[in-house]
Amino acid sequence: MTQTSNSARITQLTTAPVSLVTRVLLGACATVLIAAGPAGAAGESNAINAPPPHEILSRLRPGHPRLLASRADFEKLRLAVKENATLRDWRGKLAARADRILSEAPSKYEIPDGLRLLSVSRRVLDRVYTLALMYWLDGDQRYPSRAWKELEAAAAFPDWNPRHFLDTAEMTHAFAIGYDWLYECWTPEQREILCKAMVEKGLGPALQCYQGKANYGRWMTVRHNWNQVCNGGIGMGALALGDVEPELAGELLKNAIGSIQLAMREFAPDGAWAEGPGYWNYATQYNVAFLAGLETALGTDYGLSDINGFAEAGMFPIYITGPLNRTFNYADGGEGPVRAPQMHWLGRRFKRPAYAVYQLNLATPHPLDLLWYDRALAGQGAAQLPLDRRFRGAEIATFRSGWANRDALFVGFKGGDNKANHSHLDLGTFVLDAGETRWAVDLGADNYNLPAYFGAKRWTYYRLRAEGHNTVVINPDTGPDQQPSAAAPLIQYESKPEAAFAIADLTAAYAKHAQSVRRGIAVVGREHVIVQDEIRGTGATNIWWFMHTPADIEIGKDGKTALLKNGERRLSATLLAAPAEARFEVLPARPLATSPNPAEQGSNEKVRKLAVHLECGPGGVISVAFGLVPSGGGDVGKVPSFLGLESWGKTEWKLQAGH
Repeated sequence: MTQTSNSARITQLTTAPVSLVTRVLLGACATVLIAAGPAGAAGESNAINAPPPHEILSRLRPGHPRLLASRADFEKLRLAVKENATLRDWRGKLAARADRILSEAPSKYEIPDGLRLLSVSRRVLDRVYTLALMYWLDGDQRYPSRAWKELEAAAAFPDWNPRHFLDTAEMTHAFAIGYDWLYECWTPEQREILCKAMVEKGLGPALQCYQGKANYGRWMTVRHNWNQVCNGGIGMGALALGDVEPELAGELLKNAIGSIQLAMREFAPDGAWAEGPGYWNYATQYNVAFLAGLETALGTDYGLSDINGFAEAGMFPIYITGPLNRTFNYADGGEGPVRAPQMHWLGRRFKRPAYAVYQLNLATPHPLDLLWYDRALAGQGAAQLPLDRRFRGAEIATFRSGWANRDALFVGFKGGDNKANHSHLDLGTFVLDAGETRWAVDLGADNYNLPAYFGAKRWTYYRLRAEGHNTVVINPDTGPDQQPSAAAPLIQYESKPEAAFAIADLTAAYAKHAQSVRRGIAVVGREHVIVQDEIRGTGATNIWWFMHTPADIEIGKDGKTALLKNGERRLSATLLAAPAEARFEVLPARPLATSPNPAEQGSNEKVRKLAVHLECGPGGVISVAFGLVPSGGGDVGKVPSFLGLESWGKTEWKLQAGH
C-alpha cells in the first residue's frame, strides 16, 4: 500500500480492527511524525521538549476514568454535592438539562452553512459531558443509555468534517469523554465502535496533519485558538485510547505537547488574548482540558502550565468585564460574559481565589464547574484587586471606579495588532460603561458566512472597519480605513487613585495619511473620561471621530456639547479642545460610502454614532479632546491648554472649571 493511498484505505477499513487501522496510519513514516508538531516550538526560547512517545505512554494510568477525574474524584464529588449548597444547586440545574436531553433525538450529520459541522460537534460534546457526569452523581442507567445513542449516531457519520478541523477536534473530545467516563457502562463491542470512530475520524486525520500530508493541517503551526482546540481535542482522544492504541496515541501526544506551546506563549506576559474575550474562553477551555487531562492520565503536564503568562490568564476575563457583566468585546466577539469553568482549574492550579470567585458568580453551570469547583478556594473571597490593569502584548488597558456596584464607571481601551486572528481594524477603540448603561459600544462580529468574511472582502464590512468602531478615521475611501498590517502599542500607562490613563501610538494604522497619530484615554477622579487625539498630517486630511451608542443624542445649540439619554440616565459629551469649526453631529451606524454588500450585513438600526468631522491642510496638526461624564459625575471640567499628551504623565490631574 502506498502512502498516498492512506486516506482511501482508512475509509475502506470500516470493519477492520482498530489496531490494523493504526498500523495503516503509522505505516513506515514514524520518523516523520514527531518533527512536524514540536518543530514549531523548537525554535522558541525555553521550548519544552516532550519525551519520546513510548516514554509518554509509560506514565499512562491504567483503567478508566482517567481524563480530568478518577473514580475517587467522582465519588468525592458525589459526597460533596450532598454537603454543599452551591454544588446541590448546580447539580439540580444539570439534572434538568440531562432530563431534557433524554427526550431529544440524537444529533444528525448537518452542515447548514456548507462549511461547519461545529454546532453538531458541540451539541454532542455538551450532551455527553452532561449525561456522563449525571451518571456518576446519580447512577441512573438512563443517562449512559442516552449517551450511547448520541455517540453511536456520531460514530456512523461519514466523517467529522476534517476540512474544518475544529469540528473534528471537538467531536474527538466528546468521544474521549464518553469512552473514558462511561467506560464501565459499555460492552466490549461498544468500546470497539467508539475507539474505531475516534481513530478513523479524529486521530487518524490528526496524524496526517502532523505528518504534513493533509491540506487542513495548518492549525498545528498557528498561534491562535485553532491550535489549542485542535491539539486539545485530539490530545484528549489520545489519552483516552493510550492503552489500546499506544503507538498512535504516543505520536499524537508528543506532537500536541510540542505544538500547543506556540499558542500558549501568546498569553505572555500578562495573560491577555489578542483574539478578544470570546476566543480567550474558547482557547483556554481546550488548553486547560488538555493540561488537566495530561495531569490526571499521566501525572504531569510536562511544564506547559508554567509557560510565561499562563498563570495570569485568569486576570483577563476579570478585567475585561465591566460592571454590567458585559465584556470589552473587541475583535470577532459578543459582549456577553465569559463563563469559563476553567477559571476554577486555573484558580486551583495557581492559588488565585479571584479566579474561582469570578466563575462562581457566573456559572450556568457546566459539568466542569462541579468537577473543578474548590469550596475552600472560592470561600476565601477575592482580595481587593487594583482598579486598573494594562495587558501587554494584546495592548489593552481597562479602568474602573469600583468593583462592587453596577453604577461603576468602566472603560476598555485598545491598541493591539490588526494582524491578530479575528482582529478588526479597531486600533484606538474604546467602550464606556457608567450608571448601569453601556454608552460607547463595540458592535462585535458580523455573520461569518458573509462572502469572503475571512478573505478578500473582510475590510468592506462595516462592523470590521475602523468607521464601525469608536476610533479615528482619516481620508476614508473604499479600501481599508486602517492599515491591516498595523500594530499600535500602548506607549504610556499610569494608574493612580486620582487619575489613570493610557496612550496608544496609532501612527502605523494611518501611515498613508499622517506623520503621527496618538490617542490617549484618561479617567480623572474616577468620574470624568477624557479622549484626546493628536494628529500630524502629511497632506490634506479628512478626519472623522466616532463613538457608537444605543442612546438617544441631543446636540447642544453651539454643537460643542451633546447629551446622551438612556431612560433616566444621562451622559454629557463636551468638546474640551478642538479647532473652532469642530461640531458634534449624529450619524447612523452605517458606512460613510456606499457599502458593496449593504443588504447582507448585520443591522445596526438600534445604534447611532456621535461624530465630529474635521479637515486639515497639508502638514497640519490637529489636537482634539472630548470629555465624557455620566450624570452625577460633577462638572465636566476643561482640559488646560498646555496639557498635551506628552504632559499627561507629568502633571497632577486637576480639572479647571467647565463650560
